[in-house]
Amino acid sequence: MQSLLQEQSALILKSSRKTIAPAIAAIADSGLPQAQAVLQAWQVKALWMRKSDGLFFRGEKLESKSYRLFDFDTGEAIGDAAKSDLKQIKPNSGIRALIATALVQFQLSDPDPSRRQEALLAIERAPAGALLAPLRASIPGETDPVLKARKTRIEQLLTIAYDTDETRRVATIQSLSGDLGLDVRATLNPLVSTQLRAFAGDIPAGLNVARRVEPGQDALSQDAAYDLLVAAKLAPARVSSDEIRTTLAAHIDGGRVGGVPLAQLSQEHARTRAYGALVAAKLAPALVSAEQITQSLNAHVFAEIYDEPAAAITSAASEALKSISTQVAIGQTVDLTLDALSLASIYFLAAIGLAITFGVMGVINMAHGEFIMMGAYTGYVVQQVIPNHTVSILVAVPLAFAVTFAAGVAMERLVIRWLYNRPLETLLATFGISIALQQLAKNIFGTQARPLTAPGWLDGAWIINDVVSISYIRIAIFMLALIFLAVFLFIMRRTRLGLETRAVTQNRAMAGSMGINPERVNMLTFGLGSGIAGIAGVAIGLFAKVTSELGSDYIVQSFMTVVVGGVGNIWGTLAGATMIGFFQKGVEWLNPSNTLAAQTYMIVFIIVFIQFRPRGIIALKGRAAGD
Repeated sequence: MQSLLQEQSALILKSSRKTIAPAIAAIADSGLPQAQAVLQAWQVKALWMRKSDGLFFRGEKLESKSYRLFDFDTGEAIGDAAKSDLKQIKPNSGIRALIATALVQFQLSDPDPSRRQEALLAIERAPAGALLAPLRASIPGETDPVLKARKTRIEQLLTIAYDTDETRRVATIQSLSGDLGLDVRATLNPLVSTQLRAFAGDIPAGLNVARRVEPGQDALSQDAAYDLLVAAKLAPARVSSDEIRTTLAAHIDGGRVGGVPLAQLSQEHARTRAYGALVAAKLAPALVSAEQITQSLNAHVFAEIYDEPAAAITSAASEALKSISTQVAIGQTVDLTLDALSLASIYFLAAIGLAITFGVMGVINMAHGEFIMMGAYTGYVVQQVIPNHTVSILVAVPLAFAVTFAAGVAMERLVIRWLYNRPLETLLATFGISIALQQLAKNIFGTQARPLTAPGWLDGAWIINDVVSISYIRIAIFMLALIFLAVFLFIMRRTRLGLETRAVTQNRAMAGSMGINPERVNMLTFGLGSGIAGIAGVAIGLFAKVTSELGSDYIVQSFMTVVVGGVGNIWGTLAGATMIGFFQKGVEWLNPSNTLAAQTYMIVFIIVFIQFRPRGIIALKGRAAGD
């Protein structure tokens, strides 16, 4: 190694980014086991030359102003030397980058897995054709299955981009034609990139032509085509009106320009005559007429030429990208569907309590959103007492139900029971209560958003591929919505409260005559709906900001969900939430830059919908239908 370093001494000492590459390549390709140590020492500025004999060593600084020198061939210390007797080799950032690339081939087979991982990261950041061979050679001996899969993946991408074997490149492209990875698309896209070029006569043989382009057609205007000819120095440049004025101003002589008095230059024909005189005197470039532009365009051929010269490669890449594009579209549809289902489950959670109270009792409860807010704040308070997020959520759910159930019962007993069959007074009263509850929350918790942290096992997302993914919190909320649906159906169909509730819903007077207490049913039903809103608040608080205005963000959607689905029908509420969720996500997909438009269009859609289905998707029979 010392002999090799002496051969490259001049380049090493010069330390120029432009000339150092042969020296680095000579060391890296030497096949000597010491090569990696030399490059690593060089990279971290630990390479020193002894001035007395010009030999190179690895130096370690001692406490005194001296360095201990280590021989690269033996690895042993050969003595100490003062700093004044040594010259430090200091590579700049550009040289260090070249050294890092050269070190990759050694790091790929390093016994330390972390070094091999660093090498792969370096290749991903700065891919190059020179790295393909050492990467390919390191794959058979790789023992870590994760790193081996990653090496194989990178090797495929480098093969597509840099391999000289056209057959292998085509085969690799075809093998990845169904892969939705962004790295695959980023590798394939440059293979189908084109440049618009102009040619005098026919297109030269050997070029990979994507398509011919006709000026004035194919989105290429005649002006743009002529500008392309000018840029390629195939036609003279046009002279703009500003350039004409500048030229005329530069050649004023005795109050005239080209024999034309200055007073006449305000007229276009006079300016043209003056400029023509300057052209005749060879003082200005000639004007290009429309006829000359047409002749130049007709005399040249325009075509899009692939940057990749091999037609087989561009053909395979185009087919692969077309296949990937189709699968990406399918994936985006699936992803949009999952987002819509997630949003629908959130609306269903927010509206299910309102569906119970509004459907059974006919009460327009504008404070329903504040029960959602109360549930979220209950979860926050529990987390302040129980730091374990999993346990705190398990405690917060039943506690939020109890708190909001009690608040709902109190509200029904103190206010709602006196306002039955008076919808306007009920709306105003509950609206006032909602304002009071919001202010109470501000007085207790302040105006700042409070964190309701999800358990660690809900962090992240379920990533199906690079296109389709859904967060674990959304999945949990979807499952919670299904659980609510099942619990509600059980209560309504398998319990005495459900039987009495259905009886009051169908015919309040007949239920009362059969021994059922409608007021007790109303109280418990209102409490049940409020309690479910509290649980929904805990779920919503896991991904939304917990503030005093949390409920107001969902009250409008809750009413729309209930009205569209059908008042008092749980299946109608589910259908309404699904319809609104899918419609809103569809509008957001069509106009992603304006989320307010989705809300606006959704309200317009619902207004139109209820003109044709005033009782909702699934209408009830009995008292609710009559009301």
